[in-house]
Amino acid sequence: MNYTEKLDAALANLHDEGRYRTFIDIERTRGQFPHAVRVREDGSEQPVTVWCGNDYLGMGQHPEVLAAMHEALDATGAGSGGTRNISGTTVYHKALESELSDLHGKESALLFTSAYIANDATLSTLPKLFPGLIIYSDALNHASMIEGIRRNGGEKRIFRHNDVDHLRALLAADDPAAPKLIAFESIYSMDGDFGPIKAICDLADEFDALTYLDEVHAVGMYGPRGAGVAERDGLMDRLDIINGTLGKAFGVLGGYIAASEKMCDAVRSYAPGFIFTTSLPPAVAAGAAASIRILKTDSGRREQHQTQARVLKLRLKGLGLPIIDHGSHIVPVIVGDPVHTKVLSDMLLDTFGIYVQPINFPTVPRGTERLRFTPSPVHGPQEMDALVSAMDELWSHCALNRAELSA
Repeated sequence: MNYTEKLDAALANLHDEGRYRTFIDIERTRGQFPHAVRVREDGSEQPVTVWCGNDYLGMGQHPEVLAAMHEALDATGAGSGGTRNISGTTVYHKALESELSDLHGKESALLFTSAYIANDATLSTLPKLFPGLIIYSDALNHASMIEGIRRNGGEKRIFRHNDVDHLRALLAADDPAAPKLIAFESIYSMDGDFGPIKAICDLADEFDALTYLDEVHAVGMYGPRGAGVAERDGLMDRLDIINGTLGKAFGVLGGYIAASEKMCDAVRSYAPGFIFTTSLPPAVAAGAAASIRILKTDSGRREQHQTQARVLKLRLKGLGLPIIDHGSHIVPVIVGDPVHTKVLSDMLLDTFGIYVQPINFPTVPRGTERLRFTPSPVHGPQEMDALVSAMDELWSHCALNRAELSA
């Protein structure tokens, strides 16, 4: 076997399809976000404005978050020193889990190193706790949910995206006595549409199913205290397990589930993805807890974020660009071709200093390739004007002329 040849073929396939992903080296400067510096391969530097980050509210730069991290770092050192079971549980981890359980109105919360791991570990463990469990999964669920469901070895059913009637039919077709769980998201990050939380909770009550809601792209940004869409809609008490992240709106790192004390205890005791993973550094836990505390009362930041998203959508629509708008903070501009999407992304960066990565298959279906903009409260009028002007120029002269784009 010529292993190098196989690697070359696999990478060449991505290049041929225009789906090869390149990393842009950027250096963030504290207090300057969304402004950063791009470091080119030749060592030269270019000022850029980041328009594709998931630090939705700029909390990764918040002085109180940084102060909490500095204090914990000075007090404890860099790492946690082990898994949660072996010396890796500190007062900072417990305080963070307490903040999270309070945020979501649940008895308990359980920290993971990322929301991906939280989804994967929890969903792959649940059939061990509920033998014969059938998981009903929305067709557009995140890869982490899909992977966890795939690996658990149990039965699964895929219902059409946000199609409650299809979900009902699948539930009705299965053994009424079988344990069931419905896994879905509150906001789907690529199109920005909302999951029908109440309707799914109603079905769960009717068919005696557990509910598992991924609020990764909503925590911090929706609801009176930033607990997510379920809080906004007054539905948190109807959800059995809520998954969230600390790496997006909260601006730090990590993931978690919030649920009943017994549910969290069982996952803690059985999930390999929790048991065998070194815990978050105490400084990270301290920063995340500070961010949550701040956002529980900072509704103004959330309101400003929503305003920025509405303004950007309105202005891009005014240019005639194909925007998907479901009323959330996600701003996708559909290009529809991986090569053209990459060229637009490169031109925005090289010519205008605007950094937005192309989104291609398998993250989105083929033919729906896009640029996904993430406005924040710290993107001011000047940054907004620069982006709209650049998109106007590029779309007018290039995006509608694919031959020119490909040249």
